Amino acid sequence: MTVTPLLEAVELSRAYGACVANERVSLALRAGRIHALVGENGAGKSTLCRMLFGLVRPDAGRILVDGRAVTLRSPRDAMAAGLGMVHQHFMLVDELTVAQNVVLGREPRRGGRMDLARAEAETAELAARFGLAVDPRAPVGGLAVGVQQRVEILKALHGGARVLLLDEPTAVLTAQEVDALLAVLRRLRDEGRAILVVTHKLPEVMAVSDEVTVLRQGRVVGRLDTAATSAVALSELMVGRHVDLSRRPRTTTPAEERLRVEDLVVRGPDGRARVNGVSLSVRAGEVVGIAGVEGNGQAELVEGLCGARSPASGRVVLCGQDVSRASVRRRRDAGLCHVPEDRLAQGLVPAMAVADNAVLGVHHRAPASRGGVLRRAGIAAAAQALVRAYDVRPADPALPVAALSGGNQQKVLVGRELSAGPRVVILAQPTRGVDVGAMERIHAAILAARDAGLAILLVSAELTELLALSDVIHVLYRGRIVHTVDAAAATVESLGPPMLGAGVAA
Repeated sequence: MTVTPLLEAVELSRAYGACVANERVSLALRAGRIHALVGENGAGKSTLCRMLFGLVRPDAGRILVDGRAVTLRSPRDAMAAGLGMVHQHFMLVDELTVAQNVVLGREPRRGGRMDLARAEAETAELAARFGLAVDPRAPVGGLAVGVQQRVEILKALHGGARVLLLDEPTAVLTAQEVDALLAVLRRLRDEGRAILVVTHKLPEVMAVSDEVTVLRQGRVVGRLDTAATSAVALSELMVGRHVDLSRRPRTTTPAEERLRVEDLVVRGPDGRARVNGVSLSVRAGEVVGIAGVEGNGQAELVEGLCGARSPASGRVVLCGQDVSRASVRRRRDAGLCHVPEDRLAQGLVPAMAVADNAVLGVHHRAPASRGGVLRRAGIAAAAQALVRAYDVRPADPALPVAALSGGNQQKVLVGRELSAGPRVVILAQPTRGVDVGAMERIHAAILAARDAGLAILLVSAELTELLALSDVIHVLYRGRIVHTVDAAAATVESLGPPMLGAGVAA
């Protein structure tokens, strides 16, 4: 007996001008199943989700709920049909509490006013039922990203969602938060909900999903039971070729020291030392990796090295110059470039064109300017070169960066920094939120930069990335380097204990 899907897309198509985002895409979500939707950045995954949730109207095709055709003119229509969506960029009101966000638009009333006590009780009950630990009275703006995501899921469940659509739900989560989220998704599946997880992280697909649909350039190129496939097979379907993310032999020998850090102490906004006596060295033609559970001082270390946060003590020596108190601009002029971990908040200006973003930070130098005046021809040429070299899609430098997928935004950012003529590059989470094809391209660019003689400090939450790219790996725990190892002798298993503080004196 065939079970009617709770939600079904039937040959949905959507185009933006000449750019076809989805072409005759079909997808069925069934009760008690987790369905993964995978594909390269820009393959059309988010557009499909937006059509299913009433944010975008399809040009052609049908959407069925419980086997009946529906017209979703807005998210309100979708929620009324039993659909809920957790967006990649959360739709929360920072000034409101957890409970107020959860019941927003469906506020319980008493005497003509919102019944806050009941809202908090309903939120607490839902949170306990699904293992989503939250404080109903906490202001959302002060919560960690992983907790904010729990609030988004609770919002959907409070609205009675039988179908949950999650767009890149693990893109900004720590490993521990990812494990907790996957456990919640399994619990929701076992209660009979249909779940769509849009992601590019294939290990998570293999760990949590029951079936997979693969998109490439807006079209379905594969529908598989997860148990009958592998991460390697899925990556080849996504990209259309074999993807190699393995460690590659170096072709050069590290040379002179380019970056030296001596007993660096950097304080956080609360005045506490987040980096506490860190010393390290990076040579030309070398990648030095920083491993650690997020929140152990990595962000403050990067800020202290780049000039975004002044160190409390210690020294930063760049190519022989003491830049411990130097500005960001002076450090860049001395040869330091930086890929920040949050591309939109710190690295790019979303409303500006790709071309303008491609020269940010070097706009005062040729070819972007001459005599203090911007040269549009020089900017256009630099942008075209970057778009070609990093396969940025769509290949139109006039588009605003906001129009690009996250992975293509990251290509612009990494390409800009590596093309700026640096001598030292600090990379913070350089492949966060990108698919395997873009990851392979970024990895190749990093290794090419290393072989060309750049000194690279790599901070990453992905241990497989650190092992593939690094020559030396330092483990950061509570702001201190507690373990250093030759990357060739390291494994994911050997790095785990020091990352959790095993063997570290209190």
